[in-house]
Amino acid sequence: MEFKSFRNSKEGMELVQVAILIAIAIALGLIFKSQIGAFVDGVFGDLLGSDF
Repeated sequence: MEFKSFRNSKEGMELVQVAILIAIAIALGLIFKSQIGAFVDGVFGDLLGSDF
């Protein structure tokens, strides 16, 4: 019975870690939104303007 409780606790901690990583990714995306947008626009502008 204790082993099952430990397993559930470990799975819960993994879920918390994933949630924290997603929150960090969203926060970085919001902080650097304009820089990311400028980078994507530049890359796609170069790709659409090329003659390949």
